[in-house]
Amino acid sequence: MEIFIVTVFVLGYLAITLEHSLKIDKLVPALLMMALAWAGIAFGLDDFTQWFNSHDSALESISQKGHEERLHLMEGTLLHHFGKTCEILIFLIGAMTIVEIIDHFNGFATIKNFIKTKKKSILLWIVCVLAFILSAIIDNLTATIVLITILRKIIGDKKLRVWYAGLIIIAANAGGAWSPIGDVTTTMLWMGGKVSTMKLIELLILPSLVCMIVPTLIASFMPAFKGEFEAPIEEEKTNAKGPMMLYLGLAMIVFVPIFKTVTHLPPYVGMMLSLSIVALIAELISAREFSMTSIEKHEDDGGHHSSPTFGALSKIEMPSILFFLGILMTVAALESLGLIFSFGQDVQNQMDNNTFVMLLGAGSAVIDNVPLVAASMGMFDMNTVDAAGNLIYAADASIWHFIAYAAGTGGSMLIIGSAAGVVAMGMEKISFFWYLKKISWLALIGYLAGAVIFLLF
Repeated sequence: MEIFIVTVFVLGYLAITLEHSLKIDKLVPALLMMALAWAGIAFGLDDFTQWFNSHDSALESISQKGHEERLHLMEGTLLHHFGKTCEILIFLIGAMTIVEIIDHFNGFATIKNFIKTKKKSILLWIVCVLAFILSAIIDNLTATIVLITILRKIIGDKKLRVWYAGLIIIAANAGGAWSPIGDVTTTMLWMGGKVSTMKLIELLILPSLVCMIVPTLIASFMPAFKGEFEAPIEEEKTNAKGPMMLYLGLAMIVFVPIFKTVTHLPPYVGMMLSLSIVALIAELISAREFSMTSIEKHEDDGGHHSSPTFGALSKIEMPSILFFLGILMTVAALESLGLIFSFGQDVQNQMDNNTFVMLLGAGSAVIDNVPLVAASMGMFDMNTVDAAGNLIYAADASIWHFIAYAAGTGGSMLIIGSAAGVVAMGMEKISFFWYLKKISWLALIGYLAGAVIFLLF
């Protein structure tokens, strides 16, 4: 049955990788392989000889357990992993909703006011720095969407705009790596107790900064970014409450790690608190013209739903949420049988951890980084035992921070290697081979430069 489960995983993974060729959304194979993997565990439950204890990060023999004990063990493990997965998903839904509420008030248009230059090279630095900062707060995917949308209002020439989009991908992925809320994979490590907020920032801010600065510096000397650009003449509707909602929303998202540090509650609790405050303020400043539970579909002047919260919830990326559910629960099935842990032990015996993480980062350019990080979290046992035999959990072991950096920034090397790249590819119709020829080498240089800084310091 183990062979069946591994085969399901490999075929499902292949279908996800070939999403664009098969014309099937990646959430479909993700959910299918999740269901089949756990069904395989249920049917083969009496034949398994070992089980992975997620709490102690150790393999346990279950040869002597009866059917009822095994069934209870499977149900408990399934519930444990489903709970941990839902923590991440609810957290992401909260963050996405806050971002959409900001967008309802056209808050992101405020960022356009910071851009006063006509020089291509200066604009490059401005958008890359903004991508680096914004992605650390509202995640790299959303930061990419926001900045490309702003670029469309500043640069009319599509051929020039794709160059900026390529560098934004690199900067956004670099910015997402050093923040616990900047990238899905970093959020997974943070919520999984592998990294803490302050240690993550301390160890990754410099490598991530180098990963952004080096490609941007090289690109600023390239012909595409020489001279000045002509901005299209366009009248844009503004919302007087936009700036306030932008700063409030960003502040409340940044508040989440602080809330976790102070209360020691799971991050999704803080995110729900932040969402409720942002939604409350949105309702109050709209003079109670809407209700969070209203489903009446009349439009306001900005073309949005009359309820910011309702409209925001209807616009969040539910396919992405379901994809994460399928992937994380499939990896949980493999972890429960001890397959991932055993593979990790074999890897540690064959190669240095840093070499493996560098390869993992390169692999994230081809394969989605979410399952890669989810799998790596079950591979390495960095815990130790004290003199009294008590288990000491090794949070903030350097390998977890290196995985956060590699998986977050390595995806920039191919346009399909990150969510930021995929959304930019769709928004600007960027060719895979154009990106490979023009941008990938810059991303590779940035990735290696940041990795060297991490390993040195």
